[in-house]
Amino acid sequence: VQLQASGGGLVQAGGSLRLSCVASGNPFSRYSVVWFRQAPGQERVFVAGMKAYNSNPNYAEFAKGRFTMSRQNAKNTVYLQMDSLRPEDTAVYYCASDPSVITSNLRSPSAYAHWGQGTLVTVSS
Repeated sequence: VQLQASGGGLVQAGGSLRLSCVASGNPFSRYSVVWFRQAPGQERVFVAGMKAYNSNPNYAEFAKGRFTMSRQNAKNTVYLQMDSLRPEDTAVYYCASDPSVITSNLRSPSAYAHWGQGTLVTVSS
């Protein structure tokens, strides 16, 4: 499966953005799909994710209450709605997917074979 992420941009603190990740190839519903982010000089960290055949998202603590992940299988697309953005949310956001992820490694970047190209989110103060 190939992934295409989009929707990043420059936004003021308190603003919102919606990221999209479109998959081509196999049906997206068969894959666990996650969002990671990577700030300059930092490691890639888990933001939100959904296991295959499951629309209940898991969130990192910093994302709870502000970010909402959703999946639209008919469009082979997942979204990440980000509200109340903060300057510390500035990062490149990546979507990733894999059909073989289990709960225990959902948040591990090494578990994912397929990655989108990343989309830059910049939040100004």
